[in-house]
Amino acid sequence: MVITKQPVRLLLTAFVGLLSVVAMANPVTDSAQVKVDTAHVAAEATHTAAEHEVKALTPEEEKKEKVTAFIEHHLQDSHDFTFFSDEKEGKHYGFSLPVILLDNGLKIFSSSKFHHGEEVAEVDGNYYKLYHGKIYKTDATGTITYDEHHHPTNAKPLDFSITKNVFSLLIVSAILLFMFTSLAKSYKKGPVPTGFGRVLEPLILFIRDEVAIPNIGEKKYRKFMGYLLTVFFLIWLLNLLGMTPLGINVTGNIAVTVCLAIFTYIITQFSANKDYWGHIFWMPGVPVPMKIILAPIEVLGTLTKPFALLIRLFANITAGHVVIMSLIAMIFVGKNLAADLPISLGLTLFISIIELLVAFLQAFIFTMLSSLFIGMAVQDHHHDDHEHYDGHDFVDNSIV
Repeated sequence: MVITKQPVRLLLTAFVGLLSVVAMANPVTDSAQVKVDTAHVAAEATHTAAEHEVKALTPEEEKKEKVTAFIEHHLQDSHDFTFFSDEKEGKHYGFSLPVILLDNGLKIFSSSKFHHGEEVAEVDGNYYKLYHGKIYKTDATGTITYDEHHHPTNAKPLDFSITKNVFSLLIVSAILLFMFTSLAKSYKKGPVPTGFGRVLEPLILFIRDEVAIPNIGEKKYRKFMGYLLTVFFLIWLLNLLGMTPLGINVTGNIAVTVCLAIFTYIITQFSANKDYWGHIFWMPGVPVPMKIILAPIEVLGTLTKPFALLIRLFANITAGHVVIMSLIAMIFVGKNLAADLPISLGLTLFISIIELLVAFLQAFIFTMLSSLFIGMAVQDHHHDDHEHYDGHDFVDNSIV
């Protein structure tokens, strides 16, 4: 087996495109969500009381609110890493990330100026406030105005910040680059890889022999191996990183899964041959009126394929994180600690083991389906007058 420079170039290309999309996306949060973490609850209590009547919470309700906020904070992107917080002293332990804003010029500063959303950041005479994971322009007092639906109406600068998810992408991309370049160098020394390359080679052969060749074909698979290897290892490592206590949920971010699906879509459409487009717009063996009716459906089908890719990855990873965090929360919410602790830890360990399998399966399924879609676009169709269209592919009349 020979590893060329082509996979590395495709890896770098995919990474730059992915980074540009994710970096431009502000962290996605729902407008009706509860506060991101307990620090935000304390910082915004005064404003909330002025806008709405605040209902006094019982200790149990307050505990459940904190658990919900902790789970949502784990799932969402943020402008800093927070490992843990000391509520009594109001301290947060972690490290800040750079904030990059485009607002009448380039504004670069550390997210520590926000102090986890509790303070207003002043940069070059402009004031910015971190509210529900998004950065808004405000005044020196941090005023946030709302519309009738309680949505903030403050202006938002263009946010190109290195958020937690972007930072994780940088780390994983650097690891991938090191892995592939090291393996390529080891092949220059001999036919058998050395060191960590011995672990990578079976995985690469698995993707080649079980994914690329069966779905794309032995003649055309090499052209797409770089992308398939990149997307497989990228998703797998990001999934594994999301299971660490760092609170990283990159593949559970819809912006990331959309970007990955767009890559598959672009590669599929630009690699497609004339048979592929002929099957979509003017299916052979089908009456003309049916061709006119089926063409829009087939065009829509080209869009539903990448949509299925992005939703499957996003939903499965997010659901797994929610289940694990909810099981851990049972320890703090349950009244009988002696009984709840073993059950919660046992279930959490069980789900975590399943999540290790899911982390690999989701990377494999995304890669498998991507290769399948690409194979459908590049394969050569051999049909004659006895074939007809059945809505999916061309089938011989004798089989039907």
